[in-house]
Amino acid sequence: MMTEKRYTVTLEEDENGELILPLPDELMKEVNWNTGDTLKFSDNGDGTFSMTKVEQDTKLVMVEAISSFRMRYVIEVPKDKPTEWALDTVSMEEAMEFSQVHVGENILSHRVITKEEFLRMFDEDNGYLKTWDDDKKLNQFTTKLNSKGDIVD
Repeated sequence: MMTEKRYTVTLEEDENGELILPLPDELMKEVNWNTGDTLKFSDNGDGTFSMTKVEQDTKLVMVEAISSFRMRYVIEVPKDKPTEWALDTVSMEEAMEFSQVHVGENILSHRVITKEEFLRMFDEDNGYLKTWDDDKKLNQFTTKLNSKGDIVD
């Protein structure tokens, strides 16, 4: 016979007066829920409520690309010195830029990622924004498309 686990939690209020139901990490792990998941509350009619995870009808796709620019530099070199000096100056990133034109992006790879992968990579790539909550990270740095492929605001 399986033993039913029960958890008691206390509603908390955030700085905006919104109510928060803090769920224990043990429970979250047990039912495979993660921060940012959408939960549905159902009244069981007996004074208790049930919560179930709402499965999303979208997926996150990580696309990695390289952005290419055509850069120009003008380096003045003494007449009696090799032109390779100019190349060395550019390679060592010491030359002043003359102009640049964006020539496009080349896609390197793409794959479906989980919300957890998104959040881990976000914190790795944007360490200065680690203190943001997960919803803000997802909302600010995810481009959303509708079923027609149009960008959704």
